[in-house]
Amino acid sequence: MSDTTATQRESARREATDREAAETEAAIERSRKAVEPAKPKHLFRTLGKSMREYKKASFLAPAFVIVESVLEIVIPTVMASLIDQGITGRSMPAIVRFGLILLVFSLVSLACGFFAGKYAAIASSGFAKNLRHDQFEKVQAFSFTNIDRFSTGSIITRLTTDVTNLQMAYGMMIRMGVRAPIMVVVAWIFSFRISPSISMVFLACIPILAIGLCGLAVLVHPVFERVFHTYDALNNVVDENLQGIRVVKSYNRESFEINKFDRISKKIFKDFTLAERIMSFNSPIMMFCIYASMILISWMGAQQIVASGNNAALGLTTGDLTALVTYAMQILMAMMMLSMIFVMFIISQASAERICQVLQEESTVTDPEHPVREVADGSITFDHVSFRYSATSEKPVLDDIDLTIPSGSTVGIVGGTGSAKSSLVQLVPRLYDVSAGSLKVGGVDVRDYDLELLRDQVAMVLQKNVLFSGTIAENLRWGNPDATDEEIRHACQLAQADGFIQEFPDKYDTYIEQGGTNVSGGQRQRLCIARALLKKPKILILDDSTSAVDTKTDKLIREAFHHEIPDTTKIIIAQRLASVEESDMILVMDEGRIMAKGTHEELLATCDEYRSIYESQTRNQARPEELEAAQAAAVAAVQADEQDAAQEGEAR
Repeated sequence: MSDTTATQRESARREATDREAAETEAAIERSRKAVEPAKPKHLFRTLGKSMREYKKASFLAPAFVIVESVLEIVIPTVMASLIDQGITGRSMPAIVRFGLILLVFSLVSLACGFFAGKYAAIASSGFAKNLRHDQFEKVQAFSFTNIDRFSTGSIITRLTTDVTNLQMAYGMMIRMGVRAPIMVVVAWIFSFRISPSISMVFLACIPILAIGLCGLAVLVHPVFERVFHTYDALNNVVDENLQGIRVVKSYNRESFEINKFDRISKKIFKDFTLAERIMSFNSPIMMFCIYASMILISWMGAQQIVASGNNAALGLTTGDLTALVTYAMQILMAMMMLSMIFVMFIISQASAERICQVLQEESTVTDPEHPVREVADGSITFDHVSFRYSATSEKPVLDDIDLTIPSGSTVGIVGGTGSAKSSLVQLVPRLYDVSAGSLKVGGVDVRDYDLELLRDQVAMVLQKNVLFSGTIAENLRWGNPDATDEEIRHACQLAQADGFIQEFPDKYDTYIEQGGTNVSGGQRQRLCIARALLKKPKILILDDSTSAVDTKTDKLIREAFHHEIPDTTKIIIAQRLASVEESDMILVMDEGRIMAKGTHEELLATCDEYRSIYESQTRNQARPEELEAAQAAAVAAVQADEQDAAQEGEAR
C-alpha cells in the first residue's frame, strides 16, 4: 500500500513539474510575442536621435583614435630606420634623431589615446543616458492600449540590460571600430611598401575570417534574441513576486516562486552557455590566422634576407623584417578587435531592435492638429459608443452605449465582474479611445480636446489606488502642485482623511513607503480621493474607490461631495448599492451593455437584476416584510410619477 502511495506521489510530483515547466515556456513565449519586432532599416536612424548633445564627443573620440592609430603605424617604420641606419649602420646621430622622433610620436600617441578614451566614455555613457530617458519619456506618453502591449519586466529589461549592451557596443564602435579598420588598411599599405609578396599573406586571412565570423553570427543571433525575451519573463516573475509578497507568504508559496525563478534563470544560463560555446570558435579562428601569418612571414622574410645579404638595395633587411613582424601583429590584433566588435554587434543588435520597438511605438491617443483648449462643463454624452481593446477582438468590450449625463449630476454604475464598468469610464479621460461612435465632454468630442487639458478636468480614482514614495503632502500635490496647506487639508476633510492624518506624529509630513504599504487600504483610498479633489475637476470618477471604507465613512464622503462640489459631475462605480442609491441616475451593466438605468426606486420596480442585488445586500439588515414594503413603495412611486406625467400631457 505504501509503495502505491509513494508511486502516486512521485507521479503527481512529475506532473506538477512538467506543468510548471510548460507554464514557464508559455510565459517566455508570451513575452516574445508581446510586440512586433522593429524594422532593421530604421534602427540606426531611430537610435541616432538619442546622441544629441553627445555628437561632439562622438566625433572627437574617433578623431583622436585616427591620430593615435596613424602614429602607431608610423612608429615601426621609424624603428626600422633606427635599426638599419643607426644600429646596423653604427651612426649615433641617427640613433639620437630617430630615438627623439620615436619619443615624440609615442607621447603624442599616448595623449591621443587618453583623450580618445575620455571622449568615448562620455559619448557612450551620454548615449545610454539619452536612450533611457527617451524610452521612459515614450512610455509616459503611451495610452493604456500601448502599455498593454509591453509587460513591466520587458520595459525594465529594455531600460537596463538592453541599454547597457548598446552602451558597450557604441563605446567599442567609436574607438576600436575606427581604430581596427585604419590599422588594417594603413598597416597593410606600409607593409606592401616594404614587401609586396609578404603583405599578400594578410589578404589571405581576410576570407577565412569573414566566412568564420559570418557563420557564427547566423548561428548565435537567434540565441541572443531568445535570451533577452527570457530576461523579460524573469523580470516579470521578480516584479510579480515582490508586489504580491504578502500573498506568497500567506499561502506558503515561497518554494513554488523560487522554483519558478530558478527554471527561468536556468533557461537563461543554458542559452547563454550555448551562445558562448558558439562564439568560442571565434578565438581559434583568429589564433590560426595569427600564427599561420607569423610563420609565413618569418619563413618568407628569412629567405629574402638570406638572398639579399641584408642589403636594402637588393631586398629585405633586418629592420624591414622587424617592421613587417610589427605590422603583422598590428594587422592581426586589429582583426581580433574587429572580431570582438562583431560579437558585441551581434549581442547589441537584438537589444537595439527591442529598444526601437519602444521608441517607434506610436501612441494610439494623440492631440489633434487644432485642439480645443476649454472644457465648457462636465456633461458627458456617449453616442452609440463601441470599444475594443484590440482591433482583432471578435467581441467588443462595450457595445452601442447611448447615454447622456448632465453636468453636475451624480451617476452610479453597478454590475457584475467583467461587465465593462471600468472600461466605460476610462474612455472619458481618453485612457483609451472609442472604437466606434463618439464620446463628448462639454459638448465636444474628447478626441478634439488638448489631451493634457482634458485630463486636468477629469479626476479619476482607479481601482488600484497607488501612492508614491514621499510625504502625504507630496502625494496629494500630484492633484495640484500649487495647492496650499489649507487646500490640502480641506480636500482631506472632504475625503474623510484628515482625521487619521492628524493622528500621525508628522501629520501631513508623514512619509509614505513605496506603494503606500505603511497605510491601510481604506486610508490609501481616502488619500487618493483627496488627491483627485485637489484637481478641482469638472468630472470626478470613482472606480470602486471606497470598497475598503466602512459604510459610515462612505456616506460622509458622498455627503461632502453633494454639498461641496455640486457642479462637478460625479460617476461612482461601486459594488455596494448603498454607495450609489442616492445618485441621480444608476446604470446597471452586463456584458458591455447598459441593461437598465434609472433612479434607485425605479430600478427596484423595473429591474430584476438590480432588485436581486439589493435584496442580497440588505437581507441581513431588514426583515422580508420590510423589503416587500420598500418594493411596494417604489412601485407606487413610479406609478404615481407616470400618472402625473400622463395628466400633464393631457393638460397640454
